[in-house]
Amino acid sequence: MKKELSHIDDRGNASMVDVSNKDVSSRMATATGQVNFPKDVFETLKAQDFLGKKGSILQTAIIAGIQGVKKTSELIPLCHQINLSKVHIDILPKENTLLVTCMVKCTERTGVEMEALTGVSVSALTIYDMCKALSHDIKISNIQLEHKSGGKHDFNR
Repeated sequence: MKKELSHIDDRGNASMVDVSNKDVSSRMATATGQVNFPKDVFETLKAQDFLGKKGSILQTAIIAGIQGVKKTSELIPLCHQINLSKVHIDILPKENTLLVTCMVKCTERTGVEMEALTGVSVSALTIYDMCKALSHDIKISNIQLEHKSGGKHDFNR
């Protein structure tokens, strides 16, 4: 099977994929990413239960990530608007790192990979924004799709 870029037409122009002939099915995607901190900054945040002057860093990042998921079609030009069934974002502290996971579900003709990746990205950016007063040496890394199901092909990392 020859793989081709789905968002480029035969003349090389950007094109939104026509999903009108696809079957509606239950679709789910999970993405992850990391926000890495200098050790002293992470220890300070942990000692404060990840509460900053602007409020709960983790809860604010979760809400921002959910908003990001809902705005994906406005941010990524060729994404379809889809009705979401579920968005769940989890942020877990590990050694000098916050691990961000976003799971998105829908029943649609197209998947939710971009929504899950956007949720992780916006959550991570929000964490950076809320913590940058302590250090600009905060790194957002390893944002990736972990799993997708529904549609033609499932994927598991």
